[in-house]
Amino acid sequence: MPIKLPSTLPAYKVLSEEGVMVIGEGRAANQDIRPLKIALLNLMPKKIQTENQFARLIGATPLQIDLHLIRMSEHQTRNTAAEHMEEFYRPFSEMKDQKFDGLIITGAPIEHMPFDDVTYWQELTEVMEWTQTNVHSTFGVCWGGMAMINYFHGVQKHKLDHKAFGCFKHHNQAPTSPYLRGFSDECVIPVSRWTEMHQAEIDANGRLRTLLSSNVSGPCLIEDPDHRALYIFNHLEYDSGTLKEEYDRDVANGTPINVPDNYYPDDDPAKPPHNRWRSHAHLLYGNWINQIYQTTSYDMSLIGTDQS
Repeated sequence: MPIKLPSTLPAYKVLSEEGVMVIGEGRAANQDIRPLKIALLNLMPKKIQTENQFARLIGATPLQIDLHLIRMSEHQTRNTAAEHMEEFYRPFSEMKDQKFDGLIITGAPIEHMPFDDVTYWQELTEVMEWTQTNVHSTFGVCWGGMAMINYFHGVQKHKLDHKAFGCFKHHNQAPTSPYLRGFSDECVIPVSRWTEMHQAEIDANGRLRTLLSSNVSGPCLIEDPDHRALYIFNHLEYDSGTLKEEYDRDVANGTPINVPDNYYPDDDPAKPPHNRWRSHAHLLYGNWINQIYQTTSYDMSLIGTDQS
C-alpha cells in the first residue's frame, strides 16, 4: 500500500521517481480501508528535505499512510518558502482536536540551548502532553527525542567537547523487540550532534529500555512504554549526502569541524560517501508503522483512551 500525499508536495514527485508507492487523495478516497494517520512535526530548517526523508521511510510499508505536516504555531521558518508552508503545513493550534495513529517530532539545530530558552518550548510541552490523549505512538528524533525524554523523565542532555559527527557502529541490545525485527547484531547509524544523553541516567529511570547503543556515541534508541514513545538520538533518516552537506557547509563558513568519522571511503572528503544504514532505516520505521497498525484502534476516537 502507498503513502497518501498531495500531488503538489515535492515529496510526491521525488518518491514516485524513486519507486516508492505514492497515491493521490482522490484515489485513496476510493479504497475501502482506513489508512494510518501519521503526523510529522517538522522542526528542521530544511523542511522539504526532511519531508522527503521521513516520507520515504514510512511510505515503504504495505500500508496506506495519510501524512499530515505540522509546524509550531508562532515560529516562522526562514529556510523554506512561505508558499510551501502555507500550502502544506498546519500550525499545531489548528490540529489539537484531531487524533493520530503516529507522530514524528524531528530534531532541531538548537541543542546547545537550554530547553526552557527555546522560543517555542512552552507550545512543544503542550504538544508532548497532547500526545498522551491524541496520539497512539510518538517517535522523537535527535533533539526531539532529547526533549521528550527530558520532559517526561527529567533525563538531562550534556554538552560534548566536540561534535559527535560521523557513522558509528551500534549494538542491538534488544533482539526480541518488535521495533528491531530483522535487525543485525550491529548496525551503522549517522550521528550529528553537540550533546549526548548518559546511559547511567537512562538506566536509573527504571521504566526506559535501551534498544540500540554505541560504545562511541552512547545510547541511541530508547523505548518508553509508559508514554507509547520511542526516542532516537541519531539520524537513520539521513540521505547518503546529508552529513556531507553539513560538513561542506561548516567548512565554507569557517566553522571548526572534523571530517565525519567512518563516512567517506578512506576518510577522504573528495570521495563520494557510501550509505551503510539505508536497510536498517527502512526496517526501524517499517517496524514502527507495523507496530502501530497491530495495536492502534480502528475507531480513532478511542486513541489515547484506556480502550485504545
